[in-house]
Amino acid sequence: MEADVRSRGDLARLVAIARDGYGRLDVLVSNAGSMAVSPFDDLRVDDWDLMVDVNIKGVLNGIAAALPVFRAQGCGHLVHTASTAAYRVVPEQAVYAAIKTAVKVLTEGLRQEAGPSLRVTLISPGFTNTEGVGQGGNPETAAALVAQRDAVAMPPDAIARAVAFAIGQPADIDVGEIVIRPTAQA
Repeated sequence: MEADVRSRGDLARLVAIARDGYGRLDVLVSNAGSMAVSPFDDLRVDDWDLMVDVNIKGVLNGIAAALPVFRAQGCGHLVHTASTAAYRVVPEQAVYAAIKTAVKVLTEGLRQEAGPSLRVTLISPGFTNTEGVGQGGNPETAAALVAQRDAVAMPPDAIARAVAFAIGQPADIDVGEIVIRPTAQA
C-alpha cells in the first residue's frame, strides 16, 4: 500500500495489512526521508518542517504502529535509516544533520528500552544513488549534491544488503548500527 509516514493512520493501516496478510509483523523498516538542504540564511522553514515531519515524526509514527504489535508477539525488529550526516556536519546541511542525529538518538533510546525480545537497528548510509538527493532545498546546494552523488554514490542495493544482514541474524543477536558509505566519500 502507499503510505505517507507523516500520517499515523497510514502506518497503522500498513502494519494491519501486513498482519492480516501474513499473520504477524516481523520487521518494520523506516526509510522514508527528505534531504531538502540549504544554508540557514535561506530560511527555508517549510523545508525544515518537511524534514522534521518525514525524518523524525515518520520514524516515531512507525514505532507507534509497530511497537505494540512486536510487544504482543514477543518479537520484532525495527530498522531506522539515519545518515552519515549524523556523524559529520557540513555547511548547508546542518538542519539535515541535526534531524538525522535525532533519528540516531531515538533509535539508541529505543534499543535500550527494547528488552531481550525486540531488535533495533540503525542504518547510516553515505551518498546513495537515489532520487531523493537533490529534491527540494536550495537549488545550488541541490545541484552540488546531485553532482557529488553522480560522482561517488553507492547503489541502493548496498543499503538493502546491510538491512538484510541485520535482519538475517539469529533472534538473540541485535546489530545495533551499521554505517555504510562509498569508499570514495570523504
